[in-house]
Amino acid sequence: MLPHSYELPIALLLVLGGALSCFAGYKLFKITLAIYGFIIGAMVTSSMMGSSNTTGMIVSAIAGGLAGAAILVFAYFVGIALVGAGLGALVAHVGWGWFRTSDPPAALIIALAIMGAIGAMILQRYVIIVSTAFAGAWTILLGAMAYIERSSPAARPRGDNVFILYPTTPTDGAAWIPIAWVVLGLVGTVVQLAVTGKKR
Repeated sequence: MLPHSYELPIALLLVLGGALSCFAGYKLFKITLAIYGFIIGAMVTSSMMGSSNTTGMIVSAIAGGLAGAAILVFAYFVGIALVGAGLGALVAHVGWGWFRTSDPPAALIIALAIMGAIGAMILQRYVIIVSTAFAGAWTILLGAMAYIERSSPAARPRGDNVFILYPTTPTDGAAWIPIAWVVLGLVGTVVQLAVTGKKR
């Protein structure tokens, strides 16, 4: 959670970071890990601050982001497993949300996260390519929707004047988003397999 005035630059950074992950995630895997480590760390630490504490939110987001980036980069193989687990959890949320409005069962999230982690370790190259392509595609959509919503003439700051990034729900009532995610993720996968992630 960050002040609303930071929503547009964060949205643009999400789109750029997502594009890097989507189309060159395997080749630049350590950078991709750093990006997602920073995003996760910033989300977790900034949410611990009160909505009126602007300085605290910003400082905690930067500190948490740097810590998250360092953890994923230095724990390279753990990072691979976490990427697979994260993709499994994301698939659980998006897939469940396609049919239901409630949150998916914890058992489903855990099962898909474990399957993703195991798959990432066994088939590292392909799982890294697919997971970075789809994670990047989702990040692009998150950033794009935040940008569109914020730059719209009808956009108004919310009552608490705080921007909160919801990583599994870019917007309400947009049934096309999972389809766009799959299409963009497949395009990113093909680009990486054929060009940026091609074995020499």
